[in-house]
This record gives sequence, C-alpha cells and structure tokens, in this order.
Amino acid sequence: MTPALEINDVSHSFGAVQALRNVSLTVPRGGFTALLGVNGAGKTTLFSLITRLYNNRSGQIRVAGYDLRRQPAQALARLGVVFQSRALDADLTVAQNLSYHASLHGIGRAEARARIGDVLAQVDLADRAGARVNALSGGQQRRAEIARALIHHPDLLLLDEATVGLDVKSRAEVLALTRRLIAERGVSALWATHILDEIQPQDELVILHRGQVLQSGPAGQLAGAQGLTQAFLDLTGVAA
Repeated sequence: MTPALEINDVSHSFGAVQALRNVSLTVPRGGFTALLGVNGAGKTTLFSLITRLYNNRSGQIRVAGYDLRRQPAQALARLGVVFQSRALDADLTVAQNLSYHASLHGIGRAEARARIGDVLAQVDLADRAGARVNALSGGQQRRAEIARALIHHPDLLLLDEATVGLDVKSRAEVLALTRRLIAERGVSALWATHILDEIQPQDELVILHRGQVLQSGPAGQLAGAQGLTQAFLDLTGVAA
C-alpha cells in the first residue's frame, strides 16, 4: 500500500543556516507516527515544506503517492493540518469556521453541513457547533481545529505540537482523540512533539535533532530496556 507520506533526502536552509539535512522518513497508512525533537530540531520547518509554505528545492515529498512539486493540488488535498499556532477565527462560531474551510476545498453548502455534523460528532463537539470559538476551552479549540482538518476527508493529519499550552487533561484528550480517529476513520497521523510521554511503544517514531534524522522505527524498539527518555538523551546529548 502506498504510504501516507514519503520524504526522501530533503534539505532546507535559511541563508547560511541549514535547518534540515538529508531528511528521509515514511508515515505508513492508518498509523500514528511521532516526530520527536526538542525546540529548534526542525519539526516546524519540515511541516512547512510538507504543506508548501516553503518550497522544497531538494529531495522529494510524496503525499498519498502524489509528488508535492509535480502534483501539488492533488498532494495538498490529501492533507489535514493542525498548526502549532491557532488557525480558527475566534469571533466566528465553530460551524462558521468549518463552513469557510469546506468552501476552500470546493465543498458545496449542503455537503458541508453534513460533513460538519459528522466531524463535530467525531471530536465530541456536536453540541458546540453554534458556539463562538473564543467561548471554547483550549482543549475544545484544539478539537475544533482537528474537525476543521478532517472536513475534506484527508488521508494524512499533520499535527505540529498540537498540545502546546493545554493542561494535562486537555492534552490527554487531544492525543486520545487523534488515536481514536486513526482507529475509526483509517486516517494516518504525523504527530510532532517534544513531549516523550505522548509516545507509546507501538508508535512509529522518528527522532529529529539539529535538522537530521538520528533514528526511526517502532518506539518500543528504539527505547530498549533503558526507556525512551534515556535513549533520547544518549542519542542527542540533551535533556528531554
């Protein structure tokens, strides 16, 4: 089966500063892949390349089999993105935000209404469709952003530090929701984080440090007997 995401030998620089160096990774279909790295490791830069906020000039990025440079419309249509910074209009209702996003994907009003009901039920916000975003808690806002990312039925969810600024309970709820969507909808997820306890042994794990992939594979296997924290520390030389 074609992977949800394939990145091969991608590098990126900002002037003389090389942010990514020969990065390669694969996100399999229907799975949770964690991209682990401290702040400044290059996670957001990589997400910016996958979403074409930056143009990749080296290597290859394929989304659900579509080459991002040669077939950008087809590739981007298969992505649902939750950025680290908030992306919803706080003065609009949840339903209005989702309706606007649906229109950007060419989804008609009747179809959009049906999809909005579906995705809000999936993220347990069906009763908050008419609420303004600024009236929601931080965790509810994150769930609304995930609903927005799902409205066009993507193959792959990209979540960049999706739990930043959330309390422990809300963080656990957003993480559990993402795993549930994988199990129930068959969507794939690339979850960028610097928090080790968000990663489970069965997850695929990519460790990114100073713009380079140091290791990748099943998290439990990479952690070994010493545990993930110590393994990460040994690899990077920094505290997790």
